[in-house]
Amino acid sequence: MKGRVLIIDNDLEHSDALRARIENFGYDVRTASNGSSAVELAQTFSPTAIVTDPSSDTFDPFALLRELRAQQPDTPIILTARNSSIQTALQAIQEEGAYNYFEKPVDPEKFLSVLERASELADARRENEILRRQLRDRGAFGELVGNSEAMQRVYSLIEQVASSSASVLITGESGTGKELVARTIHNLSPRRDAPFLAINCSAIPDTLMESELFGHEKGAFTGAVSRRHGCFELANTGTLLLDEIGEMPTMLQAKLLRVIEERVVHRLGSRKDLPVDVRILAATNKEPHGAVRDGTLREDLLYRLNVITIHLPLLSERLEDLPLLTQHLITRLAAKHNRPARFISPAALDALRFHSWPGNVRELRNVIERAVVICSGEQIERHHFAPYPFDQRQRLRAEDTVTFPVGTPLKEIERQMILRTLDKTGNNKTRAAQLLKISLKTLHNKLNEYRSQGLISDQHHGN
Repeated sequence: MKGRVLIIDNDLEHSDALRARIENFGYDVRTASNGSSAVELAQTFSPTAIVTDPSSDTFDPFALLRELRAQQPDTPIILTARNSSIQTALQAIQEEGAYNYFEKPVDPEKFLSVLERASELADARRENEILRRQLRDRGAFGELVGNSEAMQRVYSLIEQVASSSASVLITGESGTGKELVARTIHNLSPRRDAPFLAINCSAIPDTLMESELFGHEKGAFTGAVSRRHGCFELANTGTLLLDEIGEMPTMLQAKLLRVIEERVVHRLGSRKDLPVDVRILAATNKEPHGAVRDGTLREDLLYRLNVITIHLPLLSERLEDLPLLTQHLITRLAAKHNRPARFISPAALDALRFHSWPGNVRELRNVIERAVVICSGEQIERHHFAPYPFDQRQRLRAEDTVTFPVGTPLKEIERQMILRTLDKTGNNKTRAAQLLKISLKTLHNKLNEYRSQGLISDQHHGN
């Protein structure tokens, strides 16, 4: 069934003929000849489109349109009018938000084309409302959006650590939302009314980093023409996020460790102790223990910061969150830019699903922002994403694909997909199970089966 259509018209001959045409194209159709029965039928039938004649002399067409619009705000209304009533139809479009109009007798092909678009619009509007409710009820946590299992784990950890003053290390690739996690922790903590400061260690020259963190006195070095308060002083009683901590010079990491342990800072050019009460959150897009092995992160600092670790997944690892994320971004960005966009078409959303998202949520935000700005209507379409090549599915890397000859047994396909996914995740079974959309228990059972049959290599042993 393509959709549900309610026809409201006291011209029974026209109403019956139009109903027959629409039903032939797969629509479920109901008819009403007066306003009261139309309103009652609309409540029980929940049409995806309403067709009515605004020139009816048996009921007030504008009062009916207003009542239908209040009851069915997302249902498009198509008007059919006699030649003498075209002006009334145009007035109804302008004043009551009708979707389109046709002069009687209706051209069947043109009418069905408009009806199909109207039904698609109604479906998109309803999906939009469902997503809005999901965001409101269970899909958002502070500024973070998503109800995937991976994000639920993130939310749970945030709730556990927010009320304490423990240091937290937030890991994840660029664009996954590490600063949003830090802000959410701060906003849920007893320090919420105190300052939150974020400093990007990779964006500040090494020569200025110490002054930025700890401040300096007038004359402490060439160019220090006045006293400067550092981030620790400015964030006193609040929260300080040290973003990309692995980019901080190792010599300065030693001084940072001392400040964290002693809770005092010294401005450059001063020996005076300045007590500070600051909660430290740190973030990195590197694997922390790998950074220690590389010599870019001090091991003792890592242990001091890494009281609790919160890891953010890649966007490509939680594509089930894409509809919620997209709707959230459309709503916020349309309000920011005062644009009419409200939702995204199914075809456009499918295009987003086939992108690899190397820039994660930050890249998605940029894509949606551009689409919102250039979209002139309510619905974002696929062409609003140009010049992004979302329709090129060959963007998938060769090592991320597996091909099988025709006739390969399903058991063998399953085995190879499991082992290739384990290879892709570095034998991380929890992550592999998530990617394969199976439980960890099921994965272990499969591996035990392959092991008993001698079909598994040593690299896939262990936990």
